Amino acid sequence: MLKGECNCGAVQFSIQGPLPGLYQCHCSLCQKQSGTASNAGTLVECEHFSWVCGTESIKQWQKPSGFSSHFCRECGSPVPNRFKDYMWVPVGLMSGINTPVVAHICVDDTPAWDQPQDTPRSYPGMPDDIDEFLQFLKSSAH
Repeated sequence: MLKGECNCGAVQFSIQGPLPGLYQCHCSLCQKQSGTASNAGTLVECEHFSWVCGTESIKQWQKPSGFSSHFCRECGSPVPNRFKDYMWVPVGLMSGINTPVVAHICVDDTPAWDQPQDTPRSYPGMPDDIDEFLQFLKSSAH
């Protein structure tokens, strides 16, 4: 059984059975929802998905086009939501998964800033000196 939860832990869920392959969507809606270049998710059959707790903490926002965003009202994390007979699951809510990304969709919408390239600095983890890092970001502004 796989488990997942939002950032604050108010919304929790579990998945029975193997996790389907992951995909990344690069559309502009997913970029805005995630605040980054793509959204990583998977689609799990509803019968393999269970809410553990916190459904009362889920808020929904929907565009007239039908695109909807479900999120924890406490911490703002995107949370699973129903898509036909499946649950869309943002895989960043789960830890310890080894399932690979097997598809990228809406790749034409991938922003130019997401293309691999050399950068002045690279950090293997969090910067050791956060104040220096913040200063570097400020000095790099255009």
